[in-house]
Amino acid sequence: MVRWFARPAARAWTCPPVPPGVAAFHRTLPGYAPTPLVELPSLAAELGVRRVLVKDESSRLGLPAFKILGASWGIHRALSDTREATGVRLVTATDGNHGRAVAATARLLGLKADVYVPYGVHPAAMAAIKAEGAGLTEVPGPYDEAVRRAAEAADADPSALLVQDTAWPGYERVPQWIVEGYSTLFTEIDVQLAEAGAAPAGLVAVPVGVGSLAQAAVTHYRSGGCAPTVLSVEPDAAPCLLTSLHQDRLQTIETGSTTMAGLNCATPSTLAWPVLRSGLDAAVAVTDADTARAAKDLSALGISAGPCGAASLAGVRAALVHRPSLAPAHTVVLLNTEGRAANPSLT
Repeated sequence: MVRWFARPAARAWTCPPVPPGVAAFHRTLPGYAPTPLVELPSLAAELGVRRVLVKDESSRLGLPAFKILGASWGIHRALSDTREATGVRLVTATDGNHGRAVAATARLLGLKADVYVPYGVHPAAMAAIKAEGAGLTEVPGPYDEAVRRAAEAADADPSALLVQDTAWPGYERVPQWIVEGYSTLFTEIDVQLAEAGAAPAGLVAVPVGVGSLAQAAVTHYRSGGCAPTVLSVEPDAAPCLLTSLHQDRLQTIETGSTTMAGLNCATPSTLAWPVLRSGLDAAVAVTDADTARAAKDLSALGISAGPCGAASLAGVRAALVHRPSLAPAHTVVLLNTEGRAANPSLT
């Protein structure tokens, strides 16, 4: 299996920024505060770079992952386009974190929510979704099958609103709004780096499932003055983006089992794909053992990271094996997308 891809031309690609108002919307949500950007000098010494900082999403608006940034903005925009918002039922599929974010937003708005989960999501993650008041349907199949079931259920109910964080032909508006919601995370990083007296990010590592967060990262960094290397990180059991990049066309793959449940996706988002094909610098696949080691190392440094969140560190370590010159003298930002409590491993 090929575990590495690089596209040097990506640095020159540009795109329009996200519409204004996203970060201002998030500041109106109860309990909003920027998540920490934590400097870890020992990791900088290990990796041979100037500075390493971890954007710690282990607690975001009361949830142990970043996903509510996209879910809240996507639902807000979708309901703004709906003539009658009362009685709306939110429907989604999830590997864990997105579904809980949709359920939490529904609870905040006094709406019903139904969440479809594929095989492999930990019972604790499913219990957390139920605790938000959502209905939960277990699908005896992979993530793509759960997405299909959720879309069918939404199509069959005139009161339902599908809130999915991946796109396909004919379903793109809500996923685009969700991607826009993630932009707040990168806006915060820019401010926090400046406040810390750090140089702008030189390398940003992003865990990838369907690629929506990576789409937000590339959009942010290819539409402004700062143009860091953007590195995507996937499980070697589910490298749908890496495979697509090597084939130079969007691919659906057969996925395997991985502790990185939130990244266990077979098909990149059709919205994310053209952005990542053009603007992503590099992609790498990592093993469960790689992320287990990274999670343990981050924990020893005071960072709570689940397997998906720890993938960023694992990915930079693996990338430097393929390309030792990738990050010398750079400020490296690792996205810790989830805490240990977000989506526990089955193993």
